[in-house]
Amino acid sequence: MSKLINIWNYIRKRKYLITVIAFSVIIGFLDENSLIRRLSYEREISLLKEEIEKYRADYEENTRRLNELSTNPEAIEQIARE
Repeated sequence: MSKLINIWNYIRKRKYLITVIAFSVIIGFLDENSLIRRLSYEREISLLKEEIEKYRADYEENTRRLNELSTNPEAIEQIARE
């Protein structure tokens, strides 16, 4: 019985510290919107933005080449030689 009283006294004296630690664990690791998941989502968003920029550059280059082909007969001749 004295062990339970000692544990209760320990908890009672440090209730705010225990609450803050429990809150930090829940928010940091266990929650659906935890910090770990947020960081992984940010990394994924960054990678997807880089991929979008790569495809946008490819699109611009292909559009430029298509316009050149439709207006410049020498470009068609050059592609035919290649």
